[in-house]
Amino acid sequence: MFRSTATVAAATAMSLLTATGHGSLAIAQGTSGSNAVVVDGTNFALNGASMSYVFHANSTTGDLVSDHFGATVSGTIPAPKEPAVNGWVGMPGRIRREFPDQGRGDFRIPAVRIRQTAGYTVSDLQYQSHEVVDGKPALPGLPATFGEAGDVTTLVVHLYDNYSAVAADLSYSVFPEFDAVVRSVNVTNKGKGNITIENLASLSVDFPLEDLDLVSLRGDWAREANRERRRVEYGVQGFGSSTGYSSHLHNPFFALVHPSTTESQGEAWGFNLVYTGSFSAQVEKGSQGLTRALIGFNPDQLSWNLGPGETLTSPECVSVYSKDGIGGMSRKFHRLYRKHLIRSKFATSDRPPLLNSWEGVYFDFNQSSIETLAEQSAALGIRLFVMDDGWFGDKYPRTSDNAGLGDWTPNPDRFPDGLEPAVEEITNLTVNHTSSEKLRFGIWVEPEMVNPNSSLYREHPDWALHAGPYPRTERRNQLVLNLALPEVQDFIIDFMTDLLNSADISYIKWDNNRGIHEAPSPSTDHEYMLGVYRVFDTLTARFPDVLWEGCASGGGRFDAGVLHYFPQIWTSDNTDGVDRVTIQFGTSLAYPPSAMGAHLSAVPNHQTGRTVPLEFRAHVAMMGGSFGLELDPATLQNNPEVPELIQMAERVNPLVLNGDLYRLRLPEESQWPAALFVAEDGSQAVLFYFQLSPNVNHAAPWVRLQGLDPEASYTVDGDETYTGATLMNLGLQYTFDTEYGSKVVFLEKQ
Repeated sequence: MFRSTATVAAATAMSLLTATGHGSLAIAQGTSGSNAVVVDGTNFALNGASMSYVFHANSTTGDLVSDHFGATVSGTIPAPKEPAVNGWVGMPGRIRREFPDQGRGDFRIPAVRIRQTAGYTVSDLQYQSHEVVDGKPALPGLPATFGEAGDVTTLVVHLYDNYSAVAADLSYSVFPEFDAVVRSVNVTNKGKGNITIENLASLSVDFPLEDLDLVSLRGDWAREANRERRRVEYGVQGFGSSTGYSSHLHNPFFALVHPSTTESQGEAWGFNLVYTGSFSAQVEKGSQGLTRALIGFNPDQLSWNLGPGETLTSPECVSVYSKDGIGGMSRKFHRLYRKHLIRSKFATSDRPPLLNSWEGVYFDFNQSSIETLAEQSAALGIRLFVMDDGWFGDKYPRTSDNAGLGDWTPNPDRFPDGLEPAVEEITNLTVNHTSSEKLRFGIWVEPEMVNPNSSLYREHPDWALHAGPYPRTERRNQLVLNLALPEVQDFIIDFMTDLLNSADISYIKWDNNRGIHEAPSPSTDHEYMLGVYRVFDTLTARFPDVLWEGCASGGGRFDAGVLHYFPQIWTSDNTDGVDRVTIQFGTSLAYPPSAMGAHLSAVPNHQTGRTVPLEFRAHVAMMGGSFGLELDPATLQNNPEVPELIQMAERVNPLVLNGDLYRLRLPEESQWPAALFVAEDGSQAVLFYFQLSPNVNHAAPWVRLQGLDPEASYTVDGDETYTGATLMNLGLQYTFDTEYGSKVVFLEKQ
């Protein structure tokens, strides 16, 4: 419901002092939903449990000016010294701004650039009004965080350009429990001519003069989410994606931290775009020493036309503040996303250990061999069997990656009676080590793609993305369907509905194996994403009991936009246990381990050729919310360790799905990386400890735990009992005889 400005101001008057031209504010510790947003005139305070975000509207210029984003402040905020204006940089370039435009004296990177009807790109968006909303409105056509009154409060600030009749609404949603501020922007053309949005950042925040480091995630196929930390220098530095998707190359996340900030101490500000398309993240330390950070659309792939009365809504950016280091920032993201982003019923429960057929048999299978694989899987204690690529195609059978995509009918040579008999046979199998549980069945699809060797492409070549007469570049022998077209969206919705209705399918792996080339216009990229989101929204609402997993050649679309619809994502096609430590630790900077698909695969590893002990590979895979096997189960039939490891994974899984993650040591900094998961209620914890290289004739380190109750006692693996203080201040010590050693340690609070 909407509350008037007057009502809010009256209710919070005792907490505020009168502002004189700039911000004042302050709600101290113990913030509740009722004072998450505090308004006094045109001064605005967004308050979390240990965070304040403060800004105001300048009474003369109407510009929104930032005052503070960081640890809780209270009372009157000291006014900054009025900067002297000398040289070429005007006053707009010397202050901290909430929504910086271009062309009026601020030479730093802008948050918005609008090409007006007459062709110029000058804007003057000034404060007009505001409103406060209990809860959080949905974003039209876009994934977004959600919450009810009491969980989240939203401030909407309305800006207007009197010269061009363009309006902008800045939406700030505050989740106090997580010290999170979520922002998105609506730009509306209220004039009579067409305008073009050339650049639009979902969030822009200016920091005061101080030294900062930029933390981000970079990589490529099979080496996603490598942590990068660099000093913020004068000038612009940044990254993004132009692939049409969030990409393996750079993730739509970054953090700003002080140079002294570590995993466990110091200030950290995290920013994560809830979007699956191309994006841009930029940080600029301007000539005055202030640091500006923005994230939003990639301006090279926007150029969005707005006719009279039309609106463009940006994706939202989640920003989180932590005074407890980078690890504290990550835990706030994780809790927020588990409770207020991932809407699936599987967000924090029911992730059965699975076996995926891909690395076991690739394209070489038929109904009989698939049923045998499923039977062998059930014998190991696997609860979900997933048939990967190669099951479909009639005229163009999918027996390799050069044909069949788009023709989603079972291959009659492999499944002469369709899928239903095979699925029925598989789902009648009893899972070993259970009393009567039946094996579940899942299947792989790649709905956004098409092979030129397919009936679909022969019938609808215009459905593939293309730029007029230019050649259509194939990657992995395939093209991208244009999901900006409603008829393509409907085709995918219809065939997926038919597939899921055809048999007892309880899991879908939704893959995407190439980037976008030859888009017909810059705006196609966002139109495509809106189409993808319509498809995701329709299908997940229609089939809420299906467990959906996102995949894009591994982690090519591991982003918060996908997580809104799918509770888990395949983290990387690289299943090497050693590489996966780095990939999974990096991914956890922003995304909860509960969302990660992680599998134990065969050795020598199919991506790296490395041979790593079975136990090590299994322990690494257990750190993902979706534990599984990626191999031929026949190779494990006589190995008694495997059922025990699967049972251990099931014991660990509730802590991974719901617990708080502490990265105790990082793989890029130590050959003994370690992580601890602690239950939300503190009753249990599990330690993952690894050794990457031999440690011959040398002392072994101690690993100090975190997140425990220092006054409580804990049993370690049901044996010795130690206080939380001892475990956190002294720690535990383990030794290994060889490289690639690993240990999983269970702790119980007494």
